[in-house]
Amino acid sequence: MKTLFLLLGLSLAPLSSACAQTIHFLTEEYAPFNYTKAGAITGIAVDQMKLVTERAGIDHTLEIMPWARAFSLAEKQPMHCVFTAGYNRDRATRFVWIKPLLKDQMVMLKRQDAVYDNLTIVKARELKVGSQRGDFAVEALEQIGFHDIDLAADIDITLRKLLSGRIDLMPTSVKTYEKMRLDGVPVEKAMMLAGQVYGVACNKDTPADLIERMQAELDKLILSGEQDRIFAAYGLPPNPRTSQTRAHK
Repeated sequence: MKTLFLLLGLSLAPLSSACAQTIHFLTEEYAPFNYTKAGAITGIAVDQMKLVTERAGIDHTLEIMPWARAFSLAEKQPMHCVFTAGYNRDRATRFVWIKPLLKDQMVMLKRQDAVYDNLTIVKARELKVGSQRGDFAVEALEQIGFHDIDLAADIDITLRKLLSGRIDLMPTSVKTYEKMRLDGVPVEKAMMLAGQVYGVACNKDTPADLIERMQAELDKLILSGEQDRIFAAYGLPPNPRTSQTRAHK
């Protein structure tokens, strides 16, 4: 009997080891970076991470959920990562990072028929601004004096609030705005905000060798021009030279 248990244990050991090395990626509905289309999760960031994990030889799962929940799970649960996450000084110490998936500028959007002449940060603070719970944009806006931000579970709800008049402005990335315009969404730029680097935020207990392997493959993706080609496949201009951005971090 002891021999049987020993043999069973040995046969299961490789399986347990493989399961322990599975990375669980969490993301949200936020086109064009990560979203559901025809029942499958796709997008610019998703395509990059599929190539990165495949070439690094790392098993993974991928799940879409509200951003606040995804962000919380990645911070608390080992072997969990969340993307596409904005990188800043506070988050740098709370996660280990694989970046950049993209570098983009933020923009404040308004309804196409809304008129806000010569909008400034000071004037924008007097309007109703909406964003997503746990989103990087909320932190960025609070740092420049915005308060009482209307929070939603995802960007689709925020956009519906904007179009229905429940909020006046919403922040997003320039590339997301460009995708909205391609899709015929009646929004316009109200004002430009600061630029930002985005990447994959992983739980701090994620094994360093997995992070290093994924980072190495992302670097190759950028240097080879494949990252640019992924952006082009979604009808968007390529990133600024993100490999240079990382080199100066």
